[in-house]
This record gives sequence, C-alpha cells and structure tokens, in this order.
Amino acid sequence: MQTSAADLNYICERVNHLRSHFNSGGTRTYQWRLTQLNQLKKMLIEQEKAFLQALSQDLAKSEYEAWTSEVGFTTSEIEHSIRSLKKWMRPRKVSTPLVAQPAKSYQLPEPLGTVLIIGAWNYPIQLVLGPLVAAIAAGNCAVIKPSELSPACSALIAKLIPEYLDSEAICVIEGAVAETTELLKQKFDHIMYTGGEGVAKIVMRAAAENLTPVTLELGGKSPCIVDNNTNLGVTVSRIIWNKWMNAGQTCVAPDYVLIEKSQADKFVAKLKDKLQEFYGQDVKSNSDYGRIVNKRHLIRLVAYLDNQNVVIGGEHDLEQKYLAPTVVLDPPADSPLMLEEVFGPILPIVTVENIEQSIEFVNHRAKPLALYVYTNNSQFEQKVLNTTSSGNVCVNDGMMFMTNPNLPFGGVGNSGMGHYHGQSGFDTFSHLKTVMKRATFIDPTLRYPPFTSTKLNIVKKLL
Repeated sequence: MQTSAADLNYICERVNHLRSHFNSGGTRTYQWRLTQLNQLKKMLIEQEKAFLQALSQDLAKSEYEAWTSEVGFTTSEIEHSIRSLKKWMRPRKVSTPLVAQPAKSYQLPEPLGTVLIIGAWNYPIQLVLGPLVAAIAAGNCAVIKPSELSPACSALIAKLIPEYLDSEAICVIEGAVAETTELLKQKFDHIMYTGGEGVAKIVMRAAAENLTPVTLELGGKSPCIVDNNTNLGVTVSRIIWNKWMNAGQTCVAPDYVLIEKSQADKFVAKLKDKLQEFYGQDVKSNSDYGRIVNKRHLIRLVAYLDNQNVVIGGEHDLEQKYLAPTVVLDPPADSPLMLEEVFGPILPIVTVENIEQSIEFVNHRAKPLALYVYTNNSQFEQKVLNTTSSGNVCVNDGMMFMTNPNLPFGGVGNSGMGHYHGQSGFDTFSHLKTVMKRATFIDPTLRYPPFTSTKLNIVKKLL
C-alpha cells in the first residue's frame, strides 16, 4: 500500500487498525503463523523472477548473487522457522528452588504486539522480509517500510505482500523521510531498523518517546586480519567474495585489511590475479559485478580516493554508477576512508610491523559488526577472539556465519544492538513471560507471622 506526504493520516489509521486486530488474538495461533510463513515462502518461489528483476534494476545484482543472498537466503530462513515453530512456541521449563516448592516454573513466549520493520536498500528483499519472518513466527502484526533508495524492490514488496499475506495483520508503507517520520510517531511494541548510525539515533530518540524497545542492525568498519600463517590463495579468494559481493555494499563486508608490511606486496599481487580471474579484464562489462545504488553514493566513494595510494582499480563511470574493485595501500589514519564506513568496493590495506599490532589497531576503534581473522595459528586466533569485541566473528572465511540460522546475528556498541535470525529473531519479537504455578495441597507456614527464630533459621537454610 502506497502513501504520500499529503496523506500521512493513513499511517496513523493503519497502525491503529493493526493494533486493534492484534488485540483480537488472530495472530497468536500456531496455525495463523504457519499459514503466513508458508504464504511468504510461496510468494518468494512464485515471484522469483520478479524479485530477481527488481534486484537487477535497483543494484544490477546478477541472478546468482540475487538468489543466493536475497531470495534463496530468505526462503531458507522461512523453512527453518517453519520446522522449528512448534518448539519455539512451547513453554520453556526452568528449575524451581526448594523454598518455592511444590511448584513448576517456566517462560511462556508471547507476541509483543504490533512491530515496525525499517529495511535497508543494499539487500532490499532480505533485510525487509528476513525480520518479517521472525515477527510473523512470534505472532505479531507488522508494518514494514522498504527503503525508497531501492524503488523497484519497494514497489514489488508493496504490491505482493497484500496478495499473499493477511492484510489485516501485515502492512507495507512506502515512502521516504516524511513517511518514516510519521511512522516513528506511532506507538509500536518493537522497532527494528537496519541501516546507518545517524538514522539509528533518530529511530532510537523517537522510540524513547513511547518507551519502545529497538533492535538496531548497523555496521561500522569491520576489520579483516590476515596473518602470515595462512593459505594466501584461499584467503584472497574469500576476501574478494566477501568484499565485492553487491559491489561492496554489505554491512558485514571487510572494511579494511590489516597485514604485516613484509607481506603487503604479495597480498596485493594475489588480489590482482584473483580479481582478474573472477571478473576478467573488463570488469565494467561483467554482469557478475554490481553497481552503486545511486550517483550520490558513487560521488561519496570516489571522493574517498583523493590523495590516496590506489594500487588496484579506481576507474568509475558516474552515469552507469560503476566503480571498479579498488584497493588502497596504507591510507592516512585520519582520512575519511579510515574514519567512515566505506560501504562500497574500496578495500584499504593497512600495514603493521607485526601482526600482533593488528589487535591494538582494532581495539582503538569503535566495535565493528564483524571481524575476520585468517590464520592457521591457533594461539593467535584465540588471542584475537579473547581480546577484541565485535558483533560477529568468522575465522578463515567471510560472512559465512550468516548461513547458520542457529547463530544469532547482531552488533555491539556502535555497530548495533539486539539479535535476529532463527530462534534469536523469534525471541526478539517475543516477550518471554515468567510463570510460576504453585500447588495448594500443602501450605508451609514459614513465611507467615508470627515470625520466630526457628522459622528464620529454616528459611536461611532454604534460601
């Protein structure tokens, strides 16, 4: 359903309608949740070509990349949720202390209510529908707000969601700043936002007005530490896949590489060889390589290259929104390239005298969403794991942790708060209600007056 700045009252009316529908209890049942998840899966399968076309239109994603990282990825998330739904919905038993016996204690998952999901443009299908899977599984009504920067995907989602899902419980609001601002004025039971730190602060301030909990999936400068003790060919291949998927517009892409100075030339040479092997001599004409989302972002990225030592790439075409895979060697620490999240196909390489110094380099900066370490040295691996903080870590690969629905995904510090994927997503959109049920066939008098020293001594032992 589309809206406009001239008709913002619709947003308030629609949210109020969803809240009323939630209060009717229709979304709480297992059958409703299962039906909606199956319908969402059906939509992705039946409309696969339409989704692939929209992704190509917005970001020039190849069919392979669009399916694996968006359509197929989200379908897999749905299938995992369908298989696990009954288990997630069950009461979660916990032990009961002796002092409270006879009794049983458990946590009962219940839906939060009506939630808002604000998606991002870089993975415009996955980052809207993935959280929706969790919200539906948890039994909520949901408003989803696709990004206006990926207009083809936004329009397609707005068209298809009412055709496949329960429009009494799930609503799509398109638009830009005005619509998002109006949405944030409404009372929601949870807000999930995926995007940048600046807008996240706006979302959090708005949520505070209604004491609404938030999940923020942000980003930051995710480091990639490359030890000398590693298989260089495999390492470079995996870094290229991780970095240049979606033309570098990935929140968990490696933002920069840390490597010993003595290994830098060898590393750059291997990067050149592998980039040519993967994309050929003419990257611009290779359909496997994507485009920057718009001219404004491309201008931002090109400006990062001013006065830098570009050792690979740098070629760009504003009209075609193209920027070649680009590598910069030893950028100044105070340059915008090293102070801001790149979010594009530029890979800075920062050299250190000793790989141990890479840990200190990482720890002097904001906590990243992801950290990558390539090493066959188990002691160095453990040192990195034990002395750095990040939302997610992968050893000897890129963002493969995203493929495991049993691993929560989320940031820490400036890279975000909260988790989703799999049961973590279900729990994010649920309230785990504490329940204790006590028997009445026996009622010890220890807690009742008159209080005596004997009672106190017994209670001290029980507690």
